[in-house]
Amino acid sequence: MTTAPLSLEHLIRPSSLKEGKAPVLFMFHGYGSNEEDLFSFAQELPEELCIISVRAPYPLEPFGYAWYAINFDAQQGKWSDDEQAKSSRDKIVAFIDEACATYVLDAERVTILGFSQGTILSYAVAISYPEKIKNVVALSGYINEAILKEGYQEKDHSNLKIYASHGQVDQVIPPEWAQKAPEFLKNLDIDHLYEEFPVGHGVAPQNFHSFKKWLEGKI
Repeated sequence: MTTAPLSLEHLIRPSSLKEGKAPVLFMFHGYGSNEEDLFSFAQELPEELCIISVRAPYPLEPFGYAWYAINFDAQQGKWSDDEQAKSSRDKIVAFIDEACATYVLDAERVTILGFSQGTILSYAVAISYPEKIKNVVALSGYINEAILKEGYQEKDHSNLKIYASHGQVDQVIPPEWAQKAPEFLKNLDIDHLYEEFPVGHGVAPQNFHSFKKWLEGKI
């Protein structure tokens, strides 16, 4: 079921709750993928959650979408368009507000889940706007400080909870990049759990079960 009126294309699995405002989980896919990718997790996640899987705004050739451009031919290695990333960060924040209003969801119980580029954006959204996000599931990504909103250090992050995981043999995003997250989050007094699994750039079954168990206690 896809709905057009909102600012970003998305798939939605309604909550099982019959009354009251449902908690919501937003999913943000990786570079070159689309909203169907992470949505495959939906049937395994708690039924009371409304799950909304979002398509990134920038189409790629020949297929797939991105939250921001990556230039793989740059002389100093890969180069990311941080201005596009900031734009996507703010598009996501606006979309969360829109979706909560449109689908009558509980804006006090918003979880965001990202993979790879979607995780980089999820970190940016949650750290920049901690008043809007309750939980983050950050899979195979890292914190890009260049796309955090100015003044984020002054915000209250005490209600934010983050689960982060990474593959020990990830050839796309080096584990060392992800390993910087715990110290960064600790300095902001953000409650977090960081785990690694013996996989590459992907989500192992044990990784899925681990974040699912973490999430079930945080909704």
